[in-house]
Amino acid sequence: MSKSVNSLVLDGHSLQLEDACRCSRSTGAPSIAPSARIAVQAARELVERLLHSGKPVYGITTGFGKLKSVSIAPADAVTLQVNLLRSHAVGVGACADATTVRLLLVLRLNTLLRGNSGVRNEVCDQLCALLAHNILPEVPEQGSVGACGDLAPLAHLALVLIGEGRARVGNSEVLSGGAALQRCGLQALQLQPKEGIALINGTAFSTAVAALSMSSAWQALALADLAAAMTIEALQGSHHPAEARVAAIRPHPGHARSAANLRALLHGSEIEAEHHDCGRVQDPYSLRCTPQVHGAISDALEHVSLVLEREMNSATDNPLIFAAEGDSISAGNFHGEAVALVCDYAKCAVAELASISERRIENLVNPDLSGLPPFLAGGQPGLNSGLMMAQVTAAALVSENKGLAHPSSVDSIPTSANQEDHVSMSPIAARTLRAITTNMRHVLSVELLAAYFALHWRQPRRAGAGVQAAFAFLQQHIAPPGADRLFSEDLAKVRQLMDDGSLLAAAHRAAPCPGYPRPIENTP
Repeated sequence: MSKSVNSLVLDGHSLQLEDACRCSRSTGAPSIAPSARIAVQAARELVERLLHSGKPVYGITTGFGKLKSVSIAPADAVTLQVNLLRSHAVGVGACADATTVRLLLVLRLNTLLRGNSGVRNEVCDQLCALLAHNILPEVPEQGSVGACGDLAPLAHLALVLIGEGRARVGNSEVLSGGAALQRCGLQALQLQPKEGIALINGTAFSTAVAALSMSSAWQALALADLAAAMTIEALQGSHHPAEARVAAIRPHPGHARSAANLRALLHGSEIEAEHHDCGRVQDPYSLRCTPQVHGAISDALEHVSLVLEREMNSATDNPLIFAAEGDSISAGNFHGEAVALVCDYAKCAVAELASISERRIENLVNPDLSGLPPFLAGGQPGLNSGLMMAQVTAAALVSENKGLAHPSSVDSIPTSANQEDHVSMSPIAARTLRAITTNMRHVLSVELLAAYFALHWRQPRRAGAGVQAAFAFLQQHIAPPGADRLFSEDLAKVRQLMDDGSLLAAAHRAAPCPGYPRPIENTP
């Protein structure tokens, strides 16, 4: 059950994607489960014993990476951790937005709470304090190869905990980390052995960017079902391909879900009833195969979401601390391959959502295919160009997505003097997924606008319940087709109604859609 941020309790084991994303878009901080505090304390006590054991323990009594064989005296163990943050904070490029940074803080906190990282509870409390006061570190997005984790972004994040680096307090100007803490009455954290490496070793940045893209993609899939239903009605397409018996004999869960959504949105259509016995044998694939394509995308998004949830609740540190067994293991849980591969999978799925939408747009604006005025131009076509260029915009975005969808995970450049000789490129996969998702939503806005225009020529016959409700809602905000105008303003309005969830809400009030395994969140 999803919770508000104020009631969200983190324990390192049970964070759900939707709760994490909701927390990132809110203010305030989650609380920490008492059981997690006990686990954190037990791991910390073991770290203290290891520190004075005289044994080489990576990152505690040794240097890092290629310098793993350099012994560090206990007296220098604290300096080692601070130096690690400073030396690894070499990110470049644009800084992550506030939503991404808040999610990054949540994920870093949750993974430490598993009790396999060896930090003190004070570190977890400092992360909570940043969330509670909305202190948002400046985190450059470029500079990580996804192993040993997202080192550079997380180092920039961690510096603020110790009063260094740079941060904003809410929407304030950029401050030094120390000034940001001081403004909120907080003290800089004094790192102890193992805590620097625990803060920066892991996949939190890749996972945060990917999780927010998934939240956006789930909402976009629901919008795509609505857009497809509107297009089917506007083009007088057949409803038969969405029948349950078609999905039953090819039992992919997503196919059944998408077909059920289309049936709900199209139910009660006067348009379909009028052309039920027309001579058209079958529709183009972009209409007829919507349940199959959207369904496959739904199954892909669900797989990706499950993997990301597992990653959110994983210990991705090195070395790993096992308090119950009394030892530590230097291993590779920081490697981002699991995230990279599913991000690449999601990139293809989301790009396909845009691709089939663009083909439906072409069917709407091409008079040889639609039987409607050319490019849905009102008034005198020729004098008015209608949505001619809007389809071109959609085509450009789909083409751009093809390049972005090239898998990032197939690349690897050895780093750290060949100690890190295979890396995942998970943050690149996540960032390109985000770019594809943004482009896809723009394409959907074009289809929704085009379908809205086209439905004007089907009135006064009422479309299916969900489609008619969406049409009526759009009528309240967007003028009907007519003489050429700044259609970019119409597209911006459609995007606003998509992002704030109001368009979907209008359609789903009239026609509840049963086929979404994840809550459909707004994506401001």
